[in-house]
Amino acid sequence: MKYISLVLLTMVLFNCNNVKKDVSEEKQTAQSVIDSSIIIAGVDKLHTSTIEFDFRNTHYLATRDKGIFSLERHFVDDKAMHLDTVSNVRDVVNNKGFQRYVNNFPMAVVDSMAVKYAASVNSVHYFSVLPFGLNDNAVNKTLLEDVTIKQNTYKTVKVTFDQDGGGEDFEDVFMYWVNVETNNVDFLAYSYNEVNGKGIRFREAFNERYIEGVRFVDYNNYKPKDHTVLLAELPQLFESGKLLLLSKIELENIAVRLN
Repeated sequence: MKYISLVLLTMVLFNCNNVKKDVSEEKQTAQSVIDSSIIIAGVDKLHTSTIEFDFRNTHYLATRDKGIFSLERHFVDDKAMHLDTVSNVRDVVNNKGFQRYVNNFPMAVVDSMAVKYAASVNSVHYFSVLPFGLNDNAVNKTLLEDVTIKQNTYKTVKVTFDQDGGGEDFEDVFMYWVNVETNNVDFLAYSYNEVNGKGIRFREAFNERYIEGVRFVDYNNYKPKDHTVLLAELPQLFESGKLLLLSKIELENIAVRLN
């Protein structure tokens, strides 16, 4: 009887552990996946920080202070190179909106172009510090089915944006694939609207490095041959070599100051 009781007790404890494990797995949400990726990437430190880097002959500067931000890009206007004076352009996106400066003088920009310039500045800064920003108020996250990419298992998080606070491109849809072992975002994809229809991109992270405890990566930038495919289909197309490599997104001369 003592032996039977011991066996029964062992079975009960084993089943309880399985129940706890199952409950724990069920409780994992898109929010918890993103929270883990933010912590492991060190980008939770960026709420008070200054970051500088170079990308395609353009210098970028981001300053953040608990919700107050300024995102900049600095470049020389190639069209003015033949003139006696060089035009140094500084585009600034901050809490107040967009402003362009030429040789340190503020310039008036028509609204349609201001929106375009601001989106371009914001896009580079956005991708440079992912997954920072994925906990903003306008961000909606959904946990989808796990996928296998390069023999690794990934959590799939779909991200959409509210119109209020989601910016001009609030209709864009993103997917992030978070490695279950490392909690890092190794792959991402997004769809966006353009003049000729929907555009789709898939990015593969490489050249991982940590600067001041913050993870930075570069990306291989792909697109599908068929623009009507679903974002969720892109990992399989990537595995089968059916995506076209468009470019490499490489950041240089990165400097981080945590305030």
